Amino acid sequence: MTANGWLQFALFCLILLASVRPVGIYLARVLEGERTWLSPLLRPIERLIYKLCGVKAGQEMNWREYAFAVLGFSAVSMVLTYAIERLQNFLPWNPQHLAAVGPDLAWNTAASFTTNTNWQSYTPESTMSYLTQMAGLATHNFWSAAVGIAVAVALIRGIKRTSSGTIGNFWVDMTRTLLYVLLPASIIGALLMVVQGVPENLSAYTTAHTLEGQAQTIAQGPVASQEVIKMLGTNGGGFFNANSAHPFENPTPFTNLFQIFLIFVIPAGLTYTLGRMTGSPGHGWAVLAAMFVLFAAGFTTVYWAESHPHLLIHGAAQTGSLTAPAGNMEGKEVRNGIAASSLFATITTDASCGAVNGMHDSFTPLGGMVVLINIMMGEVVFGGVGSGLYGILIMVVLAVFIAGLMVGRTPEYLGKKIEAYDVKMSMLYVLIFPLIILSLTAAFVMAPNIGLSSLNNQGPHGLTEILYAFTSGAGNNGSAFAGLNANTWWYNVALGWDMLFGRLFMMIPVLALAGNLAMKKSVPPSPGTFPVNGSLFTVLLVGVIVILSALTFFPALSLGPILEHLQLHAGQLF
Repeated sequence: MTANGWLQFALFCLILLASVRPVGIYLARVLEGERTWLSPLLRPIERLIYKLCGVKAGQEMNWREYAFAVLGFSAVSMVLTYAIERLQNFLPWNPQHLAAVGPDLAWNTAASFTTNTNWQSYTPESTMSYLTQMAGLATHNFWSAAVGIAVAVALIRGIKRTSSGTIGNFWVDMTRTLLYVLLPASIIGALLMVVQGVPENLSAYTTAHTLEGQAQTIAQGPVASQEVIKMLGTNGGGFFNANSAHPFENPTPFTNLFQIFLIFVIPAGLTYTLGRMTGSPGHGWAVLAAMFVLFAAGFTTVYWAESHPHLLIHGAAQTGSLTAPAGNMEGKEVRNGIAASSLFATITTDASCGAVNGMHDSFTPLGGMVVLINIMMGEVVFGGVGSGLYGILIMVVLAVFIAGLMVGRTPEYLGKKIEAYDVKMSMLYVLIFPLIILSLTAAFVMAPNIGLSSLNNQGPHGLTEILYAFTSGAGNNGSAFAGLNANTWWYNVALGWDMLFGRLFMMIPVLALAGNLAMKKSVPPSPGTFPVNGSLFTVLLVGVIVILSALTFFPALSLGPILEHLQLHAGQLF
């Protein structure tokens, strides 16, 4: 751990904090239909879209209609992506003449990009044509991000409104998010990436000859445009297999900092949007503070773990047979180093992004455990665009409910009484997540010819690889422990359902909660009302998140990374 590493962390935090208020205000104005600096240019386009699509912008939806629109749009766009993959050998913009994607892999990839997961069981530059990358995958990077933000703002409206049967219009929310937020930011960001050296073309791959006389194929393509939205929309799917460790995706220190900033900028800004739209700015800051505490704790632990060399190498160095390394550089790209890789790994697993500039499979057992825990917490530490906010608001409802039980009063949250239905929907959201992960992990661990045959490592590390895969899928993260070959029929099909359940099934109780809160009458605060805008609430919220995650996943973690750490001390490898 060095001063330079901590300086990188401090610089990132300062830049992010400086962006929270202006981004939050802009998002609130866009999502509430207020005038912005882009309105003169984009408002006519917005109206034209509504007219062409038959959207009645002034007609709002109840939570069931909103949920049906979310599920229907996701289903149709998923089928479209599947068709593009299966037919890519007949479609244009395929200069490498790549074959059609197989049915199980096409299913997995379509489900992955529909759910904002971007899990990739394939090598992108040798599997997906330019058309598939742009029309099938990059478009989903926009759509899935917009869906997440739309659901989050629907929940905020449910908290804000009183005696209302509606929570907004999904088509309006998604259109405004795309037009006023994601598209302009992506255009500006893509130009910055091109300036930094990221390619953006439709040329065929280049063949070069090395000094040894060997031929080398250099892949390229429309990289910059996909790079920005994969980060801004917390998607994470790389144009290249090496993802953000590839010099064409992440060529400079500036692009590395820019990418991790893009991952957090919208989730952080949405906390201010929450406070502004509900009329309680202090509550938005309290939620942000809880996220920051968990983020800082995660980075500190990963940085500490990765700054120590591998135990067996360190032992050999002490005997004089090796030179002691500065830390665990395995799986780290030398241009980034341990500090930048630890920060990137923490951020990408705190958010449902999945982009990586190092291999999590090569982290120390404790470092790998922390990035796994980040996802297991429900990715509420900033989380995905929209999904992070509505995920932590579920935890807020549970925290308020627990506080009410402790003081013996009916729980209240920003003027709304939290009753049995609200707690049931919140607990349904919380229980779906571990049920999917642990059930699928157990099934594949107990199936040697299906689950275990794809492992490069055995023992607790092999268990962690399988556990990480299904956690990453259900958490819509998309990063992986690289030691698992998931491109098999069983893994492709199972992970596809894992991602769909982890995204769409968890949105239903969120929207049901939003609809129920919107119908409630507002009650004035009383002396017994638990305040949700101070440090005490932040501590309670952090405690609820940590305890729920620990109680749920500690047994699995004990058999995986914790056991591996203890056995590593005993000199055993896997």
